[in-house]
Amino acid sequence: MRMLLVAVVGVVLVVGSSAKVSGGQMQVPGFPDSLPQQMPGHRTRDAADGRRGQELAKMRNEDRQKKLVADTERLLALATDLKAQVGQSATDSLSEDGMKKVEEIEKLAHSVKERMKG
Repeated sequence: MRMLLVAVVGVVLVVGSSAKVSGGQMQVPGFPDSLPQQMPGHRTRDAADGRRGQELAKMRNEDRQKKLVADTERLLALATDLKAQVGQSATDSLSEDGMKKVEEIEKLAHSVKERMKG
C-alpha cells in the first residue's frame, strides 16, 4: 500500500513538473494553450474588427482609385489643351494662361505619382 502511495505521489510530481505556468495559468503539454472564448460558429470580436478593417481598406482603395482616374483625366485634358495652344502659337513663348496650365500639369502629375506609390 505504501508503494502505491509513493508511486502516485511520484506520478503527480512528474506531471506537475512537466507543466509550465504562464500568466497565472498552468499549461500542460499536449493540451491547447487557450480554449475558444465563445461557442464554435460564433464570430469573435477580433474577427469582426478584422472584417471591418478589411472593408474600410477596400473603401479607401476604391476612393483612391476614383481620385486617380479623375486626376489623370484632368491631366490628359490639360495636356491636350496645352498642346493645341502651343500648336497655334507662332512664337516660342507661352501665354500667361499656358504657363498656368503647365504649373497645374506639374502639380497634378506629382500628385498622381505620389498616390500611385502608396
